[in-house]
Amino acid sequence: MKAPPRLQSLIEEGLIDTVVRQLMSGKEALVYVVRCGDETRCAKVYKEATQRSFRQAVDYTENRKTKNSRQARAMAKGTKFGRQAQEAAWQNAEVDALYRLAGAGVRVPRPYNFMDGVLLMELVVDEHGDAAPRLNDSMFTAEEARTHHQSLLVEVVRMLGAGVVHGDLSEFNILLASDGPVIIDLPQAVDAAGNNHAKRMLLRDVNNLRDFFGGFAPDLLGTDYGHEIWALYESGNLTPDTPLTGRFKHATGPVDLGEVIREIDDAVDEEAARRLRMLGS
Repeated sequence: MKAPPRLQSLIEEGLIDTVVRQLMSGKEALVYVVRCGDETRCAKVYKEATQRSFRQAVDYTENRKTKNSRQARAMAKGTKFGRQAQEAAWQNAEVDALYRLAGAGVRVPRPYNFMDGVLLMELVVDEHGDAAPRLNDSMFTAEEARTHHQSLLVEVVRMLGAGVVHGDLSEFNILLASDGPVIIDLPQAVDAAGNNHAKRMLLRDVNNLRDFFGGFAPDLLGTDYGHEIWALYESGNLTPDTPLTGRFKHATGPVDLGEVIREIDDAVDEEAARRLRMLGS
């Protein structure tokens, strides 16, 4: 196919030889299958001015570093330069997270290059060599669901060990490769130790996995791996080899009403996002 204008600079630099086809179009990016020498890869072309709620942006970007104070002021004021800087920071967050997680052995696409708002990375494929489907497009037996659920909990633990919480993990941003699930879409990844919302996001990620796979293996619906994982992380006793039970005894005490409201808001946002993804799938 004819190369899109946003990929032209990568072709001129010799990073891409040809564009094969468009793989997907999402709210934040277009993804293309490309040829790089003898290898087939994918190019994620970020869209400009992606739409996110202010509350979500604040939660996700808390404790992220900016290059200088001018950028920080502009981002706070919402000027045109500030919006451009915020968009660049959002894209760089995914690139940084991918390199960090790939280095930690987490099952994410291997990143190769980032240039002019385009992320060049590994194309995740199924057993036939075709682009791997999302979990949402797959069906599982109860045994398969339990197996994939356990393997993804290990990846969540590995991510925490690398200091990262995905922040938006669900069946819509996990691909089913020939050798198991691969986690994608990380622009909203947060620092596990430096973001005050990290625990809430981790719990939501783990609960999303529970709810999805619980549709195939109902015994998973009664588990509470999220609180167990976070408690082990806080105590310094969490490793990928740590046995997990899925059980957690909650301390009794006063209810944090503000936290309850935030969880309700998150549930509403998640359902709205889920409906949009279903319409776009």
